[in-house]
Amino acid sequence: MVSDEPVGETVIDVRDLRVHYGEREVIHGISFDVRRGEILGVIGPAQSGKTSMLKCLNRTLEFTPGATMRGTITVDGEDVLRVRDVFGLRRKIGMVAPLPVGLPLTIYDNVAFAPRAAGLSNRADLDDIVERCLRQAALWDEVKDRLATLGTKLSGGQQQRLTIARALSHDPEILCLDEFSIAIDPVTTMRIEDVLKELRATMTILLVTNLTQQARRLADRTMFMLNGEVVELDRTDVVFSDTPGDPRTFDYVSGIVG
Repeated sequence: MVSDEPVGETVIDVRDLRVHYGEREVIHGISFDVRRGEILGVIGPAQSGKTSMLKCLNRTLEFTPGATMRGTITVDGEDVLRVRDVFGLRRKIGMVAPLPVGLPLTIYDNVAFAPRAAGLSNRADLDDIVERCLRQAALWDEVKDRLATLGTKLSGGQQQRLTIARALSHDPEILCLDEFSIAIDPVTTMRIEDVLKELRATMTILLVTNLTQQARRLADRTMFMLNGEVVELDRTDVVFSDTPGDPRTFDYVSGIVG
């Protein structure tokens, strides 16, 4: 069930999206929208198609051998599947993976990597971007005196925040997070959640999470996926109420099934 309440400005529109890995279809014709400036929570058990859906948005699914997608995905009205500047699309849609994947570079160079790749070479401008992104990721105060240290030397929680800083370094309009808290402690998780609350003022966020209460805390709307289908998409308070639109939603968010 997808809510038919009046919609705001749509930044992402997905229609009849299907994903195959070889002969196996893992997403079965889903349709949904994402509104500018919202946090859209995406919940559901493992193998629901959540990560595959995210990878379709900026076409990183293409990195998976044998994976194909069909349907229509538009971002700001532009057909993602037909866009020629794929690198520009990926700058527009930042992605944070479940486990922190730091580049084998210094903390500074991790954040400066994307701006440099885009042609920026002025040191003062790079300094400003590095500091801004590390502050946005709530990491600056912890690393400002050791920016020349390898990013891989940081703790797991710090590396995850460095990954977020790196994703922010190319000024994405949309930020996708795929179970960012899966390998970090609760205190760091809450710090990053505070960061996301601040970032929602300047960008649209898709939050795939295995923690239903995280979606409840952060998301404006929540989408429940199950077996490659969208079971429900509605305001978060509705999805987590005693009477969501589909009884399977209640069973999942209540922990009856998982």
